[in-house]
Amino acid sequence: MAFDHSKFLARFVEEAREHCSRISEGLLNLEKTPGDTEMINGLFRSAHTIKGSSRMMKLVGVTELAHKMEDVLDAVRGGKISLAASVSDALFRGVDALSAMLEKITAGDTSSVAPEALCEELARAAEIPVTGNGDVPVIAAPPAIAPKKSVQLVPNAPGAEQTTTASLDTPLPIVAKGKPADYLRINAAKLDDLIRLMGEIVSEHGRFRRHIATLRDIERATARHLKVVDGRIATGDSGHDSMIDAGAALQLSLRHSVRAMSDASLLQDHLVADLQETSLRMRMQPLSTVFEPLRRTVRDLAYEHGKDIDFIVEGGDTELDRKIIDRIGDSLMHMIRNSLDHGLESSEERVALGKPLKGSLKLSAFYDSGCVVISLNDDGRGLSVDKIREKALAKRLFEADTLAAMSRAELTDLIFMPGFSTSPIITDLSGRGVGMDVVNKSVVDELKGTIVIDSGEGAGTTFLLRLPLNLAVFPLFFVSVSGKNCAIPATSLVEMLSLQRAEVIEIVNKRAIRLREQIIPVESLATLLKLPGESISGTDEVLIVIIKDGEERLGLLVDEIIGREEMVVKPLPVHLKNLRLVSGVTIGERDSIINVLHIPELFRQSHEIADSGRRVAAVKDARVQTVLVVDDSINPREIEKSILEAYGYAVTTAEDGEEALEKTRDILFDLVITDVEMPRLDGFSLTKRLRSDGRYRDVPIIIVTSLEKEEDKKRGITVGANAYIVKGAFDQSNLIETVRNLIG
Repeated sequence: MAFDHSKFLARFVEEAREHCSRISEGLLNLEKTPGDTEMINGLFRSAHTIKGSSRMMKLVGVTELAHKMEDVLDAVRGGKISLAASVSDALFRGVDALSAMLEKITAGDTSSVAPEALCEELARAAEIPVTGNGDVPVIAAPPAIAPKKSVQLVPNAPGAEQTTTASLDTPLPIVAKGKPADYLRINAAKLDDLIRLMGEIVSEHGRFRRHIATLRDIERATARHLKVVDGRIATGDSGHDSMIDAGAALQLSLRHSVRAMSDASLLQDHLVADLQETSLRMRMQPLSTVFEPLRRTVRDLAYEHGKDIDFIVEGGDTELDRKIIDRIGDSLMHMIRNSLDHGLESSEERVALGKPLKGSLKLSAFYDSGCVVISLNDDGRGLSVDKIREKALAKRLFEADTLAAMSRAELTDLIFMPGFSTSPIITDLSGRGVGMDVVNKSVVDELKGTIVIDSGEGAGTTFLLRLPLNLAVFPLFFVSVSGKNCAIPATSLVEMLSLQRAEVIEIVNKRAIRLREQIIPVESLATLLKLPGESISGTDEVLIVIIKDGEERLGLLVDEIIGREEMVVKPLPVHLKNLRLVSGVTIGERDSIINVLHIPELFRQSHEIADSGRRVAAVKDARVQTVLVVDDSINPREIEKSILEAYGYAVTTAEDGEEALEKTRDILFDLVITDVEMPRLDGFSLTKRLRSDGRYRDVPIIIVTSLEKEEDKKRGITVGANAYIVKGAFDQSNLIETVRNLIG
């Protein structure tokens, strides 16, 4: 039998890449646990396997380099040398050189030679003795274990179509019990075609169920019609008996057909669900495929820029659609670069600030409510809203008064604007302002996800990316407003409510509802979409759909909630790309086109309406009294601000007690309204510290909180509060009446 060299060459490249990845990952782990002898043995086996396999394939250059790396690892596991930083660096360069040679082999060049200087360096490293007593246990290597076949990107021979090996979780039928599962290599394009077909089937199945519902309506209408006809001719002659019998037979036949289709639909429900789950699972991959390579990248970047950090990776086994994984790598890299450059301080700075010498950067992932959340957290200097505000003003993005009125969350979101950067200089790491806008476009616009920033100055920054599990089909909730049907992504929907109209608090320029001690702003969806009609008018009962964008909540008034479906979402055509309120479309009944709403844009429209209303309702006076509102939750803070501004007060906001103290140093406010439970400095402590300031000894302070126990109220009075309002009993008139009693 002829030896198919190309077939075995492709298999060699696939396995060699996997072993290179294991060596790189193992070296990173050994930097934290240098005494892990089993890990060292595993790295030795990987280098040994590459050497042996390449020798069979007559790849001299790969064999020589792998042999040199094997000698170094053998010396380490034998206790002859230590795995010092210089030795690790040489082995890392060996991995890089091997990877480059494998790329050339893939392109058809099998004559690559090993880098001479690197081979000499590795040979010298294998001979350098251990400093100290060198007491390292020698552990015999266990028998080599055949590597498990796994997901790999494997290019074919030159000119051939690019393929991807995709692991099938289900063993093939011919595999006997107890044997390891076999894996089948599938062309990536074919797998994508299958997923697309599955998505269309799921959407079409939904339409099929709606057709059955229509048939049921026809069946009922036919039965009612026959009953009327039977009643009318019962008193007449018998010449219509044949017509009655024929109608009854038709109605019976229709009933049997509907019942048969319903039974078939139920079975189809199970089959389609199984098809959907199995098909999507085929394209799911663990996030470790994008997380693990970042460990080496972060190590090199930190070393290059003189920063000592611990990079922690968790949740790599969390699975996502390969299409999403392929597109988040750049976003994660941009975010990591920003954390390294803007966030994490140098060792000297950290020591001066009383922080641990090493910085911490943690990348993790977990499932949450049918989505995957990726978190990137650093313990660095955090985002400076003052610098962001100054940069936005310098670039003339907003007027000074507009920036002054922005909340902390709105200011931090400015970093996603194109060209925005707070870096004072441009470096190769960051400062060009072309990173975070790319992240926002990729995660929010393309992948239909969300980004939330949680940052405090000096306390680090956390980015939370919330992503759908797949891009094939999206769970959508359909609502009707002003005679139009539209869809809301289920990942952005919190809950749906039916309330009495009186439960909607009417403020001069803002509406809201109280829900479990939270104040949630409400807007008519018709108003946001600029459609005729007002969902709340003329009804005693209103339907409200609560959506979220990060930590922010918004209630939408709608006319009808139609239901939930999993549907294929089509992107907008090129000439409609500028429709900011629409992220895509799906196909409804009778081939109608239904718009899928873009949730972040709905929130932006809501903010614009609120700002416009505040400007119209502002009451000008010769002496405008000033109020400081302190609350770490954006909705209560903005609601209180809206109420007070509507009655002519000038309002400044703060997100916690520390920020409030900073603002009181420069401004003497006429009144302070504060929440209690807040990070950094709570409301009780803030009140106490203000009372110790001679300027604020007599300034009225109102506590607005969800704490309603008597001892909490007594504590509020003890620290010096003038009024104590429980959020559960909060309303517009109660707040304004209290404010007027205190400052007029």
